[in-house]
Amino acid sequence: MELNWAERRVKRRRDAREASRVGGAVSGSFGVTHVAGSGECFQGRSRHRSLLRARVMDFVTSTAILPLLLGCVGVCSLFKLLQWLRTRACVRNAVVVITGATSGLGRECARVFHAAGAKLVLCGRNAEALEELTRELAASRATKVQTHKPYTVTFDLTDPGAIVGAAAEILQCFGYVDVLINNAGISYRGTIVDTNLDVDRRVMETNYFGPVALTKALLPSMIRRRQGHVVAISSIQGKISVPFRSAYAASKHATQAFFDCLRAEVERHDIEVTVVSPGYIQTSLSLNAVTADGSKYGVMDETTAQGRSPSQVARDVLAAVGKKKKDVVLADVAPSLAVYLRTLAPRLFFSLMASRARKEWKPKRC
Repeated sequence: MELNWAERRVKRRRDAREASRVGGAVSGSFGVTHVAGSGECFQGRSRHRSLLRARVMDFVTSTAILPLLLGCVGVCSLFKLLQWLRTRACVRNAVVVITGATSGLGRECARVFHAAGAKLVLCGRNAEALEELTRELAASRATKVQTHKPYTVTFDLTDPGAIVGAAAEILQCFGYVDVLINNAGISYRGTIVDTNLDVDRRVMETNYFGPVALTKALLPSMIRRRQGHVVAISSIQGKISVPFRSAYAASKHATQAFFDCLRAEVERHDIEVTVVSPGYIQTSLSLNAVTADGSKYGVMDETTAQGRSPSQVARDVLAAVGKKKKDVVLADVAPSLAVYLRTLAPRLFFSLMASRARKEWKPKRC
């Protein structure tokens, strides 16, 4: 029997109420209370889905992500440990010559390379300081690697006549040289207009001509053996120039250029060349720096006092030798970015350096 219009309307309302009742029962089974209407039912289903997603994320995090992260950290740590052990093995029993070994970075390099089992030849101007360092290294027992008693050679890098004899004495120690670390250096503080030319020459003799002369004197023996590694301890100021450091920056720019050329020329002889460019290091470099008239600066700069520890830089030098790196920058973010800024945005770089010069010049005129 066909239903009339009124009966069909009543039937639709009855069916809608029944569907709402069934939906509320289903929502209640998932922990969602149905109050009234289709809007509340939809909100309940949405809350249920959000709860399920949260529980799924908690499950994934607790059972998969965290162990995966811990595994990645463990693998990275193991990789670094293996790299460090391999680096130490590369210099074990190798003959390593270190100039400027009595203080600062040179002294720390002596400790690090000695602990790695290298055969050291320590060079410097002060014979007593070299002997003291030798006794310290001989008395150290902080490593399980077999160590060797260091040799010492006393000479002044600024004396060209002494370098040839010093190179011969160095070769007499073990008969050959595996690694030469040109570390000795001197810093400078002053204005260009007030600086005597003798001061520029003194800085260049120590930082550039001395290392170049010693390298040239030892290079033929490396070429004959087709084995050797020359390391130049330069500076971040060998890549960018800082106001009131003209003589120092010039000597380090020259160092960078010379050893870059040397690397290309001796590659066919299987000889490695590494240029290390540290930023500020916590040493007495600024205290011993020369000024415009040649006198000692005698001030510990704040940037130097807040620099990297020499022991950490020495370990980085050891790593660079072990990995046979070509060029290494050991500086903070700002100096490292300045290297790129000098090339990519030179006008901005020059403006920043001029601003720095004005700021540092004000107290000097008072």
